[in-house]
Amino acid sequence: MLPRGPAIAVLAFGLMLMSGAAGLWGGAAEATGSDGGSATQCRDMRHDDSLFSVCQVDMRNADLRLFLNDADGVPFGHFSRIDAALARDGLQLGFAMNAGMYHDNRAPVGHYVENGVQTMRVIPNAGPGNFGLLPNGVFCIRDGRADVIETLRFIETAPDCRFATQSGPMLVIDGALHPRFLADGTSTYVRNGVGTTADGSQAVFVVSRNPVNFHGFASFFRDALNLPQALYFDGNISRLYAPDLGRNDPGFRMGPVVGTVVPQG
Repeated sequence: MLPRGPAIAVLAFGLMLMSGAAGLWGGAAEATGSDGGSATQCRDMRHDDSLFSVCQVDMRNADLRLFLNDADGVPFGHFSRIDAALARDGLQLGFAMNAGMYHDNRAPVGHYVENGVQTMRVIPNAGPGNFGLLPNGVFCIRDGRADVIETLRFIETAPDCRFATQSGPMLVIDGALHPRFLADGTSTYVRNGVGTTADGSQAVFVVSRNPVNFHGFASFFRDALNLPQALYFDGNISRLYAPDLGRNDPGFRMGPVVGTVVPQG
């Protein structure tokens, strides 16, 4: 059974995104962000009989980062360990989720950049598993913007990303669903991923609240959120930290994590 929650007008939400509105839910319906302001807003949305938790980050105001290892080179693995490290500087996570596929030792499968330092190169070729289901892509964070970029385009344009994580497959490419997705696909998992607006000002993170197939998950980004680019992060191990939604998901140790950083309090 789906968790109970308010029915959200997904069409109106999509129009807000296309219009470049700073928040998902303008006017009286606007939710307070996870960071205590409006830079990050999280809410549950229903679409085609599935429920999704959605967190929108306004890149013009948010401090969005990637996290992998602590100061000793040990993978953080859990949201609580990232929070503990940030607390030494009077900071904390505002929102977070797992952000890309990783090996058993938590090392990223594909391209990874943290604070301008590359620890893993771009993987351009096809391979096993979901990561190698081309086209895949890179989530690139720069000052004031974030973009999902298909991998070959990423190699060609070589953007200067402060943070970057490669994953796959792409969910939405220039407004079209990945060509390998089937509407009646039988492989269903709780899945998570990210989409970005054309101007890079909004990064929208989504985790399904119930198992969905790739087609259904990608369709939510395209049809409900009207996002032109979206990238799959993972399935089954998907975890979300979103205080607005009462979410601090337990689970397996993670590799790369994406999250906003805000002052403690």
